[in-house]
Amino acid sequence: MKILVTGGAGFIGSAVIRHLIENTKYSVVNVDKLTYAGNTESLKCISDSDRYAFVEADICDQKKIAEVFEVHRPDAVMHLAAESHVDRSIDGPSEFIETNIVGTFSMLACAKNYWDALDDEGRADFRFHHISTDEVYGSLGDEGLFTETTPYDPRSPYSASKASSDHLVQAWFHTYGLPVLITNCSNNYGPYHFPEKLIPLVILNALDMKPLPIYGKGDNIRDWLYVEDHAKAILTVVEKGVPGETYNVGGRNERTNLEVVEAICDTLDKLKPAKDGTVYRDLITFVKDRPGHDMRYAIDATKLEDKLGWQAEEDFDSGIAKTIQWYLDNEWWWKPIREKSYAGERLGH
Repeated sequence: MKILVTGGAGFIGSAVIRHLIENTKYSVVNVDKLTYAGNTESLKCISDSDRYAFVEADICDQKKIAEVFEVHRPDAVMHLAAESHVDRSIDGPSEFIETNIVGTFSMLACAKNYWDALDDEGRADFRFHHISTDEVYGSLGDEGLFTETTPYDPRSPYSASKASSDHLVQAWFHTYGLPVLITNCSNNYGPYHFPEKLIPLVILNALDMKPLPIYGKGDNIRDWLYVEDHAKAILTVVEKGVPGETYNVGGRNERTNLEVVEAICDTLDKLKPAKDGTVYRDLITFVKDRPGHDMRYAIDATKLEDKLGWQAEEDFDSGIAKTIQWYLDNEWWWKPIREKSYAGERLGH
C-alpha cells in the first residue's frame, strides 16, 4: 500500500510516517507546506528510505495536489494537515478557516477526481482518512465521555474549523460515495511536539528555570494519548475501518492541567534536578484563563477497541516519563525552535 500523508512534517504526522516506514512495508508520500510547526528534522531518521517521498505543497493548491495524486498514485490518504493550536486560532482565525476547511475541501475534491478514474478494484480499496479532534464535541461536565454519536458543539475557532471539515468529509461519503474514515482523538503528547503546546512548553520552561504558566486554576481536564499509540490507531483504522464510520481515539488518561504540570515537575526533579536545589513545582505560575476554555474532554474509545482491536500501550505515567526523557536526550531538535521560532511566549490573550 502507498499512503499519502498530509501534514507529515508536523507532530502527529511525523509520528505516523516514522511508524509506517519503521514498522510496515508500506510506502509514504508526505505532503507538507512546512509552516512554523512543520519540521523535516522530525523525519531525519527515515528520510533516506526508498519508501519515502516528500513534496512541499499547500493542500489548498488543488492543481499541485492533483499532480501529487497523478504522479504518486496513492492507495490511501491520511489527512493530518491542519492548523491545530487553540490559542493561535483566537489570535488569528483566518488561517484556520483556510487550512482546515478550504484545505480539506481541496483534498476531497482532488481525491474524488482521482478515485473516480480508478478501476473497480482500486475504487473499492481506496480510503480517505480524515484525522480530527475531540474538541469538535464541545465541553463535558463532571461525568460522561465523548462517543462517536455525541452532538457537535465546537467552542473555539479551531474546533469550529475542524467540525466543519468533519462535516465536509461525511458529505463526500454520503453524496459521492467516496470511501472516507474519520477519527477524533484526545490530546496527543510525546516526542517531536512543537513547544507551544502544554507538555513540551512546561518541560522546556522548567529546564530554563522559567515560570510554568497554568491557565486559571489549572482544573481543566484533558484525556491524554501518547502520540505513538495514536499513530498505530489511525493505521489500524485505514487498514480495518468501515467506510463512512467515525472512530474515537483516546488514552483513558484524564488529568487536570495542574496534575499534568505537577507530574512533569516531579519527574524532572528525579531525572534532572535543578542545580540550585529548586523544586520545579516552585516555578508553577497561575495566569489569566484563555477565552472559551472548555472545562473537560474525555474520549470513549470502546468502538475502536472492540471493533478494530486497537489498544493504547502507554498509560500517562509511562508516556510522560518517555516524553521527558526524549526532550532531555534530544536538545538538537528543540533548541533551534526555542531560539528561532517560539521561545515560550503566551498566545491567545
